[in-house]
Amino acid sequence: MTDPRPRLLLIEDDRQLGPLMRKVLDGVYAVTLIDDGAIGVTVALHDTFEVMIVDRRLPGLDGLGVIETLRRKRVTTPMLILTALGTIQDKVRGLDAGANDYLVKPFEFDELFARLRSIRRVYTGEGPFVRIGL
Repeated sequence: MTDPRPRLLLIEDDRQLGPLMRKVLDGVYAVTLIDDGAIGVTVALHDTFEVMIVDRRLPGLDGLGVIETLRRKRVTTPMLILTALGTIQDKVRGLDAGANDYLVKPFEFDELFARLRSIRRVYTGEGPFVRIGL
C-alpha cells in the first residue's frame, strides 16, 4: 500500500530542528530529511516530491546553490526557503534563486503549514474555485 500523504523533502542540517520538523510535518507529509545540500540535490533529482523545504546554510552546498541547481535541471517542485537569514537582500536572493516562498526562523508551524499549502496550491492549480470556460 502506498502512502497517501504528499512527499516533502526537508533539507535542514540543524540536529535538533530537523528531527523536530520531521515529527511535526509527518502528520500531513511523508517527510524525507536530508542534512547536506549536495546530497539533497541528488535525492531531489532521483525521487519525486510534492514540495521541498530548504535551509540556506547547509554543508556540501548552500541552500541557494541547491535551489539554483534544481531549477537549472528543470525541477519545478515548489520550494520554500526556511532560514535565519532575514534581511530584504537575503529574501530577494532566495526568491531570485528560484524559491517559491521564504520564511525566516524562528517561525510558527501554523504559518509554515499555511505557506506549504499555498505554494502547493499554486503549483497544482488546486483551490476552492472551479474554472469555467477558458
